[in-house]
Amino acid sequence: MTGNFETEVLHSIHKKAEGIKSKATPIYQTSAFTFNDLDELEGFYQGEGSYLYSRVGNPNTDELGQSVAALEHAEDGVAASSGLSAILAGVLAVVKNGEHIVAADDLYGGSFHLLKSELDRFGIETTFVPFSDLKKVEGAIKDHTKLLYTESITNPLLRVENLEDVIALAKRRSLTVLIDNTFATPLHVRPYLLGADLVVHSATKYIGGHSDVTAGVVVGRKDLIAEARARIVNLGANLSPFEAWLTCRGLKTLALRMRTQSENARMLAERLRGNEKVAKVYYPFEKGEKGYGAIVTIELAKHVDTNRFFKSLGWVKIVPTLAGVETTVSHPLKTSHRALPPEAQAELGITYEVVRISVGIEHAADIIEQFEAALDAAVK
Repeated sequence: MTGNFETEVLHSIHKKAEGIKSKATPIYQTSAFTFNDLDELEGFYQGEGSYLYSRVGNPNTDELGQSVAALEHAEDGVAASSGLSAILAGVLAVVKNGEHIVAADDLYGGSFHLLKSELDRFGIETTFVPFSDLKKVEGAIKDHTKLLYTESITNPLLRVENLEDVIALAKRRSLTVLIDNTFATPLHVRPYLLGADLVVHSATKYIGGHSDVTAGVVVGRKDLIAEARARIVNLGANLSPFEAWLTCRGLKTLALRMRTQSENARMLAERLRGNEKVAKVYYPFEKGEKGYGAIVTIELAKHVDTNRFFKSLGWVKIVPTLAGVETTVSHPLKTSHRALPPEAQAELGITYEVVRISVGIEHAADIIEQFEAALDAAVK
């Protein structure tokens, strides 16, 4: 269906209970499905049946993959056990041994490590370049390059990718494009509609929204999702039915949560931009007609003690992740981007003083007050 996002997010759910007309999709908490006879069993392998074994497919995991695909207006989607599993499946749907990826140099640290250290062991080469300079991106493309990979809003410094230009370059060079859309969500941008081939989400973050699941989703062209699904099945990267059910439940409130969190983030960023205890505020102030995202990253001024700042945050929790309904903070240098080489950290500007704030749904005035109090308490 098409329409306003608030309606789509509730009514694009595909899986309906058969027989018993349950309003909510039941949890199919089963490892396997039964058959009446050998003919019915053989029918599954001939494409006549839906489910065999939950590693291969389950109504709950299908609901999640198809629901996110509908929100991104993509042809198909598949759920995975984590955001990184979804990224791996998306990459392996396109690239094989002996082939090459050009990736943004400011990716999430886990993605950077996956491409640089793990896939390299299997003969997949990656060149990391600043996607803010498309001449450098084009210059990194080789004869055996198959994929361009970047994030719609980068983690943690919130560079907003010029998706139209990246996608145009890929089309010109006959390359596939994979976009990590975790920070923006389909509420703020839909890369598939702009021409991306694959879009990935760490559904642990805003799709689930409540910090109680670990999940991933990759959506996109039907042929590529078929390949991604095969990788998830054969590598054992499937999501459990219960976690898929929880993620779908969280997805229903995505519009409400994301609008509130994004507006709170904008107000916090505006206030901190004028605070002399903050050297720099990273936030896409001028980007996005539909919103600006719910992450604010700051660099503390030199006269602020970073450790004391973290200790003074009161009800704001320190966590290594983001996007729950509560406001939290993380230290990218010590968590999400710990795996980057020191020279890469320095080049990107990920220093000890950088703090990533995941803004929640609390009252904006309370959030602002808490951070201002922590800054005051941390002055050296």
